[in-house]
This record gives sequence, structure tokens and C-alpha cells, in this order.
Amino acid sequence: MGADSRGCVPEKPVARRRVDWREWAPLTLLTLAVLAGAALRFAGLRGAADLVWAGVTLVALLPAAWAVLRQLVRRQFGVDVIAVLALVGALLVREYLAGAVIAVMVATGRALEEYAQRRATRDLRALLERAPRQARRRTPGGGIEVVPLDRVAVSDRLLVGPGDVTPVDGILEDAATLDESVVTGESQLIQRSAGEQVASGVVNAGAAVGLRATRSAAQSTYAGIVRLAEEATARKAPMVRLADRYAAAFVPFTLVLAGAAWLWSGQFVRAVAVLVVATPCPLLLATPIAIVSGLSRVARRGVLVRDGGSLELLGRARTLLVDKTGTLTAGRPRAAETVVAPGGDRDEVLRLAASVEQLSPHVLAAALVRQARERGLPLAEPTEVTEEPGRGVTGRVDGRLVKVGQLAGEPPQWAMSARERAEIAGRSTVWVSDERGPLGAILLEDPVRPDARRTVRRLREAGLTRLVMLTGDRPRTAEQVAQAVGVDEALAQCSPEGKVARVRQESARAVTVMVGDGVNDAPALAAAHVGVAMGATGATASADVADAVLTVDRLDRLADAVEIARYARRIAVQSATVGMGLAVAAMLVAAAGRLPPVGGAFLQEGIDVLVILNALRALGGGLRRRDVPPATRALLDRYAGEHTGVRDVLAGLRDTADLVATRPDAPQCLPALRATHRRLTGEVLPHESAEERELYPALAGPLGSAEATSTMSRGHLEIRRLVDRIGAHLAQAGAGPLRRDQVPDLLAALYGLDAVLRLHLAQEEEDYFTLSPAAPGEGDRR
Repeated sequence: MGADSRGCVPEKPVARRRVDWREWAPLTLLTLAVLAGAALRFAGLRGAADLVWAGVTLVALLPAAWAVLRQLVRRQFGVDVIAVLALVGALLVREYLAGAVIAVMVATGRALEEYAQRRATRDLRALLERAPRQARRRTPGGGIEVVPLDRVAVSDRLLVGPGDVTPVDGILEDAATLDESVVTGESQLIQRSAGEQVASGVVNAGAAVGLRATRSAAQSTYAGIVRLAEEATARKAPMVRLADRYAAAFVPFTLVLAGAAWLWSGQFVRAVAVLVVATPCPLLLATPIAIVSGLSRVARRGVLVRDGGSLELLGRARTLLVDKTGTLTAGRPRAAETVVAPGGDRDEVLRLAASVEQLSPHVLAAALVRQARERGLPLAEPTEVTEEPGRGVTGRVDGRLVKVGQLAGEPPQWAMSARERAEIAGRSTVWVSDERGPLGAILLEDPVRPDARRTVRRLREAGLTRLVMLTGDRPRTAEQVAQAVGVDEALAQCSPEGKVARVRQESARAVTVMVGDGVNDAPALAAAHVGVAMGATGATASADVADAVLTVDRLDRLADAVEIARYARRIAVQSATVGMGLAVAAMLVAAAGRLPPVGGAFLQEGIDVLVILNALRALGGGLRRRDVPPATRALLDRYAGEHTGVRDVLAGLRDTADLVATRPDAPQCLPALRATHRRLTGEVLPHESAEERELYPALAGPLGSAEATSTMSRGHLEIRRLVDRIGAHLAQAGAGPLRRDQVPDLLAALYGLDAVLRLHLAQEEEDYFTLSPAAPGEGDRR
């Protein structure tokens, strides 16, 4: 099916990969002219040969001199002035062959720069080439119409065919198989269910699916990515600042050395030889090539950097300030625990709360509804729903008046205990009440991203020496997150103004990077040397002012970007210093009269080729992360998906433990314990055994050795031991009830299993599942 018939994929030029010979024409013509002059020289026509070579020199001199004059008018003084002086000097001393070689050298450098820049920016250009132009929209009569992308409105129902690019951000109406490589940088296919959010720019790799638009085209993810790509390609990316810093010392040195050689020897040809050897292609070409190559590589990793100057600063960064919510944490709260009044039903409390919250746009409402649906609870349609900002939502569920939000009046003792429990754990509390009073409390947490601690370690390895977390949250919560991820300092209850002040304070000491995701982070991002926004939504102020945007909701891509930036800058500096070092050595030889202009020109040509080839090394290398084979990634994704079910078992395990602790003689206690044990033996233990057989051996390569998973294998043994211990108590209890002497050891096993299993899951998600692009819950966040 062609691109036009699909309507969402732009037509790609058939010959996009062909070489454009017009770009190489100047170099080709100059080279042929130099060879023609050589043929005339060998034929004994010395005058004709000199005339041809002088013409080649003039052809190169005129545009170069014009460029230098324009720079001088703008009060700019760069390294290309040396090339102009060398060409002029060659003409004055009648070293026409040397001038012609310099002309070919300059043309070669320009051609190589254009080639390298085309190669380095092809990923950014690919974004522009595949931007959707049209969409297929369902009509009220059941038909399909193709409309321009700017006519798609929020809530429109669209059809995304096989191979189509999703034109706008939206919610899937059907299950889909998607290629998200353009947005995430990963090529593997991802399965998405009906009701999941999908970003624009991903490719439908399966059957046609319905999509309900949640953003207009201008506000969608892909539009933001394209906008940043256009900025990155439009700006002059070549490492201008670094080249100018070198030029500030190199140009005066060259002029002084050339003048001294002339005055000392009385031979102007020596000054010309110095200028010829000093022609600074390593600065003019090698450093820009390395930096542009780095821009291309970070774009492939899902990080769009606006220009080469920002990449250079990222490579020099020593301090990182990072906002907590949405950056180190998921930014989407989830129900961690449900506490109910004595004799209450946890599932019923969650069901009532989620039913009322179905119509609320609040972020906490979405968390409750999502949790209830994950647990398979049947939600009722609420009536008489009213919402009071800052207080909560009230509505009728099955004829029962239910309020979700803050607690009014004096709380009972169990509610006070629940509030203290939430405070200690650093969780938010949502109260569920009816006409008679509170029914229960749902404790919400914003979990730390699974990849956060690993990313912090990698950032330190990359050279960042100081990491500070900023948050408007409470000190206790901030300290808990800071300890979990391993930052140096946490600044709690920080306002947007406070963030800006801290960024400026840190920026005065070292090159500073600020990472954030919200509108309130925009001032701090703008104040930092390099502002990095999480998620290219195209509509947030943070993305608009940022110097770089993570187009995929993965913090570890920031570590990739820092490593690549440092590597690209190291290659750029290496190319410049080695090239300049060789040039200085040759200049000293030329000043001593041991290197004529023609020989110096050929020598400088060799130096130029050497440093340019070295600069192209920036197109690869520099990353410390190990590649994970596709088969191992599939295993990681599979077992990461199973963790949702294991966490559901964990919630029931904690409820059962609380029931045994408070009412071991209750009729429902032993059946609840048996049900929990069945789920442990039927769901959790098979999951752990399968990981031991399939996943852990497959991780030996990416992790470096089979010993890397040995501690996790020990965790599996402890989990099985505790499950068997619970089973032994059930066997002793028989038909019940539990004996009093069983309760202490049974509680030790239940609470111990809860702690071990939670720690085990967190360690797997941090150390293993972050190796794959589809970390737990990431699909939801995108």
C-alpha cells in the first residue's frame, strides 16, 4: 500500500540515498585542474601549468576572502583567516602549486564536512521526512474520510491502517502491535491494549486499529519532536565555541611565527610556508564533525539536543539538579495499600472510590480507577456526582452516597492510625466515606522509577560529581527518595523560585544540568547551562525552553546522552589538539627553512585527512551499557509484565497478614490465608522458577557473568522457604481455627515474605528490567 493511500506517511524520495554529485563538483573540478597543470608541467609547458595552478588558487581565494571580510565586518576573527593569508602568500611568492594544493585541501575539507554532516544529521532529517501529513477520520455515518492533519480535533475517531504512522496522540480503541522506534529509539515491537495511550509518530505494525484523538496535531508528541529536529538542523551545529577558543591563541601564534621567520631570514617564502602548514582544517572541520556526529547519536538514543553548543556543555557538565516528581519518580501515583475500618472489605472500599472517581480528571482519580481495573473489580456508573476542588468528589454508587477525598470531622482511632502510617511511609491519603462516616483510606505513593538508581550510578561514572534532587514534597518523602536513588542532597518544599535560585547557585560553581518535566520546572530549565525536559509533548513550557528533550520517558537515556556528549567532545578536542600539534611542529620546520610551501601543503593535507578520520570516530563508541540480544529483551519484557500479577498477590498477602494479626479467630481468617497460599504457590513460585530457568541464564552475557544473578537466586530460595513455612502452618491448622501458638511464627513468615518479595521485585526491576526499553509500567507512562 502506497504512502498516499495510507494518508499518514509522507512520500519518501526514491533516490534519497543516492550521491548528489553536485556537492562534490567543486572538489572534482579543482582536482582535475591541478592534475591538468601537472600534465602541462611534465609536458614542459611550465608557464601554462603555473597559469592553471594560479587560477585554481584564485578560485579558492575569492570566496574564502569574502567570507573573512564578512566576519571582520561583524567583528569576528576566526581561524579561516590563515587559509586566506596562505593563498595570498602563495600567489605573491609565485608558489602556484602550493596555492593549488591548499585550494584542493580547503575544497576537500568542505566536501568531507558536508558528507559527515549529512551522515550525522540523517536521523534528524528522517524525522522530518516521515512526519504525517494526513489522517483517516471516521464520519458520523460510518464512513472514512482523509483529512489534512491540522483538521484533526480532540475526541475525533481515527483509523490507523497497517504500516500507518499514528497522526496524533490518542487512546487506542483496539489492541495493537506498534513500532515505537522513532519516539523511543528502540526497534522492537510493542504490544498495546485497548484503552492505552499512544504517542503520535509510532508505526502500526499490525492490523488496522481505531484511535481516539486526545491532542491536536500541533500539540502532539511527534510535532514536538519534529520542531526540535528542525531547530537542531537549522542552527549552526559545528563546535564554534571550542574552535574559537583554540583560534584565539593559534592565529596570533601563527602570524607571529610567520613574521619572525620572515624577519630573521629575510625570506618571505618562509612566512608563506608557515602559513601553508598552519591552514587550520582540524579546527574548521574536525571539531564540527565530531560534535554533529554526537548530535546524531543522541538523537538515535531518544534525546534531541538543540545545537552543538548545548552538546558541548552537556559533555562538560559536573553538576546535575533533578526534579523529583516525574523524573526520579514515575509522576503517576498508584494505590499502595488500602486500610479499612474494622470489619470492612478492602476490595469494596476501592471499588466504591474508583466508581465515583471515574468522571474526575484529577491525577489521583486516574490512579484509583486504574488500580481497581487491574484488580478486576466491577465498577458501577455513579450518579449525582459533584466535585469540590481541594475537598474531593461525592456521588451515589448503587444508591449509596460515597465521598472520596479529605476526611471531615474528628477521625476515629483506626483512621488516626492510618494517617500516621501514611505519614511515616511518605504516602498520600485518600479517604472513602459514606453517610455514616469513613469506610477506609487508600494510601497512594509515587514510586521511584526502576531505572533511577542505575541511571544515577551511570551519571557518576560519566563524570558528574554532584547530584542534587529538588522537590516541593515533604522532607520525609524527599529524604526517602534521595536515599533510594543515591543523590548527594535533597532540597524539599522547594518552590519554582527556589529551584531557580539553587540552579543559579550551582551554575556559579560548575557547568550545571537541570532535569524536569513540569511547567513549574521551566524557569529552572532556562536558568541552567543545559536544561533537559522529560517527554517531548510539544505543549509544555519545559519542552519549549529546554536545551534537550528526552523523547522517551526513560531517565537512563540522559546517562546515554551524557556519555555520548563527553565522548564526542573528547574526540573533538583530541582531533583539534593532535592536528594543531602536528601543524605547530611542521610550522617550526618551515620557519627554519626546511619545509618549502609545496611540501608543507601536501603535509598539511595528510594532517587534515588524519584528524577528520579521527573525528568520524564520534559516530560510534563511548557508551558503557551492554547491548541486550532481542531474545533476552523478550524475556525481560515478559517477566516484567508478570510483576503486575505478583504485586497483586502481594497486596492480598499484606491484607491477610493484617487479618491474622488483628483477628486470628475470625471465621474468614483461615479461608483468606488458604486463598493467599494458593496464589503464592500457583502464581508467584512458578514465576520465580521460570526466571531461574530461563531469564537468569540469558542475563549472564549482558551482565558480564552468571555470578551477577547469584544473590537474586538466593532470594528465590528464601521466598520458597517462607511460602513452605506458611503451608506447614496451614497443614497444622487443619479445618481450623488457627491455634494461638501458631500466630507469632505465622506472622513472622507472612510479614517476612512481604518484605523479601517487595525487595526482590524492586531489585529485579532496577538491575535487570531496566536493560530493556519496556520497563514495568513504562507503556502506561508513554
